[in-house]
Amino acid sequence: MEIADLLKWYLVFLYSTTLHEAAHSWTAWKLGDDTAYRGGQVSLDPIPHIRREPLGMVVVPLVSFFAAGWMIGWASAPYNPAWAMANPRRAGLMALAGPLANFGLVILSGIAIRAGIQMHYFQVPAYFSFMSMTQSVGGAGAAFAARTLSICFSLNLILGTFNLLPIPPLDGASVLLLFVSGSAAKSLFSLIRHPTLRLVGIYLAWQLFGHISRPIQLFAAHTLYPDLIF
Repeated sequence: MEIADLLKWYLVFLYSTTLHEAAHSWTAWKLGDDTAYRGGQVSLDPIPHIRREPLGMVVVPLVSFFAAGWMIGWASAPYNPAWAMANPRRAGLMALAGPLANFGLVILSGIAIRAGIQMHYFQVPAYFSFMSMTQSVGGAGAAFAARTLSICFSLNLILGTFNLLPIPPLDGASVLLLFVSGSAAKSLFSLIRHPTLRLVGIYLAWQLFGHISRPIQLFAAHTLYPDLIF
């Protein structure tokens, strides 16, 4: 385990999580709820997000890296529950914005990887893993870029997909508000915010994701390298 790997992981985790929460916050602000804007979360500066969730943004990612070699953590953006209750479809769009931001980073990372291959800085890896979606042809700079882009591609794919699972308290549960209205929306919103269900939901989502994460990564690898046979 190298300090360089810790740096790559943390930079990607920090800014991926920051972008995710900034997307939630910006969308809410534009749709009528300025709670996160007033809290400083409509920003790509990680500091306001770290101040809000120091445990999830600093402590847990570092502990998980040293314990398992990869990072997990969380962040959050405040919003007005009364606004969400009164505007369920807007709340659903706010929830959707975070995962879409992660998928945007997946696309940008994939474009950069393909460009690096075309310019002969990168090549198709001998095997695919979280940290090896591409590998460098040679040179320290290319090696750093290949590892960082691999992490960015994989981590944001995981973050975006995991958060879209329709299980409270993940974003996917709130995205369902896009498809209901009236009393059904109010009932769903109350269910999403129920503290016991949120705890159970995290456990269920984690167990479920263990079964689908590898197929998702193989699908992404096939998309990145359509000429290869898996």
